[in-house]
Amino acid sequence: MSVRHRDAVYVLPLRSETPLDVEALSYLVGLVREVPVVLVDGSPPHVRERNAHALPRDVVHVEAPHPVPGRNGKAQGVRRGLEVSDAPYVVVADDDVRWEPAEMARALRMLDDVDLVRPQNAFHPLPWHARWDTGRALVNRAVGGDWPGTLVVRRDALPPHGYADHVLFENLELVRTVQARGGRTRVARDLVVRRIPPAPGRFVDQRLRQAYDSHAQPVRLVAELAVLPLLAASARRYGPVRAVAAAVVLTAGVAEAGRRRDRGTRFYPATSAAWAPLWLAERAVLSWVALGYRFTGGVPYGGTRIRTAAQSTRRLRREAVAAARAAA
Repeated sequence: MSVRHRDAVYVLPLRSETPLDVEALSYLVGLVREVPVVLVDGSPPHVRERNAHALPRDVVHVEAPHPVPGRNGKAQGVRRGLEVSDAPYVVVADDDVRWEPAEMARALRMLDDVDLVRPQNAFHPLPWHARWDTGRALVNRAVGGDWPGTLVVRRDALPPHGYADHVLFENLELVRTVQARGGRTRVARDLVVRRIPPAPGRFVDQRLRQAYDSHAQPVRLVAELAVLPLLAASARRYGPVRAVAAAVVLTAGVAEAGRRRDRGTRFYPATSAAWAPLWLAERAVLSWVALGYRFTGGVPYGGTRIRTAAQSTRRLRREAVAAARAAA
């Protein structure tokens, strides 16, 4: 039997200095007709109060846990959302994600065969910084799949507490938690969900944190740290112009492969791959900056500092085995 929307809950962790705008409220009005919604609000009290008065009546609006130093507020919000709902299927989404009913229905049907679905995101509209970040997404698609702002998961694939909240890369932590318990996951590269681009200032703030995420993926981290040394070596041997030109062509080619993968051309404009070299230049520098933060207590995030990007699947598997033995 396929999953029904009413068997699911949409968990939306939110923290904002301004109340929900008309567009966001309109999205929630339509969304709650399709699936129950739990909004876990970590905004300042006056903002939270205005949200409570403006939200559709059927949206469950709860206060987020009090911030704890060294903890990820979004992960804490998701855990709170799991506590106040009992639906067997959970859609976790950032506040800038915009699911369509048909997309959600398809994602939920996929849970007939797997325990977690990882769709992809595409920005709309596309200001300059969204095009820049789309270049990153296309490179990720080429080498496996991008990390979206939303996941769909079976509740019974998670431990009672959900997943750890002391990590920066909370989506990877959630996926690895499912995998450590024997769950099956699917990267749905052909299921692309719209995402609203952040304000330019927020985009800038995300650069270092995204670079720090790679500390949870050692092979990727080594590759990113190697970009500058390899480029310098190539420049000495072939000249800087040839070295840079080769890096640009190679990066754009990889991004274009990601754009074409699983019919991604329906969602990503033809010029998207041309922005990937700019992202690579950014990451080549910030990967070293992030490494410095790793050895000085962690990266700044939400008024605190977080050192762990995400726990390894091996460690999570050990914890799952220990928990199962303790419960036996």
